Amino acid sequence: MQTWQDMKHLQPLAAQMLVNSFKKGRISHAYLFQGDRGTGKKEMSLLFAKSIFCKNKDGAEPCQNCRDCHRIDSGNHPDLHWIEPDGQSIKKDQILHLQKEFTYTGLESNRKVYIIVDAEKMTVNAANRLLKFLEEPSRQTTAMLLTENGATILDTIRSRCQLLAFQPLQAHIMEKKLIEEGVSNSNARLLAALTNNITEALEMNEDEWFANARKLVIQLIEVLQNKPNEGLLFINHQWMPHFKERTQLQRGLDVLILWFQDMIHQLLDREDSIVFISEKEKLNQSVMRWSRQSAARGLSSILEAKRKINQNVHPNLVMEQLTLQLQR
Repeated sequence: MQTWQDMKHLQPLAAQMLVNSFKKGRISHAYLFQGDRGTGKKEMSLLFAKSIFCKNKDGAEPCQNCRDCHRIDSGNHPDLHWIEPDGQSIKKDQILHLQKEFTYTGLESNRKVYIIVDAEKMTVNAANRLLKFLEEPSRQTTAMLLTENGATILDTIRSRCQLLAFQPLQAHIMEKKLIEEGVSNSNARLLAALTNNITEALEMNEDEWFANARKLVIQLIEVLQNKPNEGLLFINHQWMPHFKERTQLQRGLDVLILWFQDMIHQLLDREDSIVFISEKEKLNQSVMRWSRQSAARGLSSILEAKRKINQNVHPNLVMEQLTLQLQR
């Protein structure tokens, strides 16, 4: 259950703009929520709908307990309409059905709200039909278009919407939200360092492949520390079979980067910046193996390896070369 105070922590600018629209009585007929997946667009659209329909709200803050709020939570409010892609796209017939619904009087109030999820997936015909709908706005109608890529929305549609840009989540906010979702402290710290997308982070937390990838990174470090002559053997027999795709290999290198960054943080006594908080003993062993300068060189080598992967250099050759560089 989200409140406007929660949303101000998550997306301060967008939340404040919507709250101000309530205070001034200037709710727009159409909004475009633009931002990456997992940045809170859906949550804010639901909260905004509650603020519109709730009869017991305090300013912009809905009561969260009335019939309207509960029906929005359950997806059963008759005057709130959701449109999501039917397969790979949002089709013209979906917009036509929406328009037909809006010719009827509101069942619970005089207001009607519609939310279009993944608005960038509208077909050309659907977008043109929506444009005609937006060109004749009703004062009692509010639209929210949610998109990850606002640049693909027709300019004529964009010009009729109030644009709200959703910023990537900051690491400490991500970490806190993940912990609230039941993710362990150590995993939350790691995931928040890898992505600012809450949805992606939760999926990674449940992904057995990612859990094994994390283990392999630490095992690689241990091999380089204790049995450097077996480094290439480890890469070819354990590392590469797991990181089969280039995107997977990039993710593994991202985790490896965090380990080398942690070594530098440890050497500089920046405890609060350490990501692998559950691996302190192993991290202490690493800083005995790599100096600050060699850790920095290692970071550069990993970044160069990522660049080569993007340039389609053969992954095995990239990892073998990286391993030799990290052994020095």
